[in-house]
Amino acid sequence: MASGGALTGSSRVTVYVMSGVVFGYATHHCDERRLGDIAVVGPLTPGVDWGRLWQMARHCGRPSAGETELAQWVLTQATRAFVCGSGRIAQFRERTWELQPGGKRVRFESAYANRDHLWTGNLTVDGLTPDQIAERHTFYPA
Repeated sequence: MASGGALTGSSRVTVYVMSGVVFGYATHHCDERRLGDIAVVGPLTPGVDWGRLWQMARHCGRPSAGETELAQWVLTQATRAFVCGSGRIAQFRERTWELQPGGKRVRFESAYANRDHLWTGNLTVDGLTPDQIAERHTFYPA
C-alpha cells in the first residue's frame, strides 16, 4: 500500500550498507508503549530511490516470492545489520529521521522479527555525514 504523507520520528537507528547502497533502519511506535512495532527502512544514499530496495529483494529472493516474503527479506537484512553488525556503518540509540511520502507499506500476518509492519520509502536521518551515506564500491550489485 502506498503511504500518504511524510512520517517523522525519533528512535533507534541503524545505518548499514548493502550492495553498495547505504540504508537506514528505524522503528516507529503506534502508541506510548514504544514497542517499535513498525520497521522503517529506506535508502540514505543520495540519488537512490526506495524502489531499489524492493528491486534488491526481488533479485536476491525466490523468483516466485510475493510481497510479504519480499518484505520479510528486507526486514531480515535490516535486522542482521542491527543485531550482527553486518555492513553496519553506525548505530544510534536515539536519532531523528523522516520517511518521505510515496513508499510502500506491508503488514505482516503475525509479528516478523518483532515487527507488525514494514514501511519503506526514501529516508533521511539527522546528523549523518556525506561520507557515511555515500555509495560504496561493491562486487555484488543488485
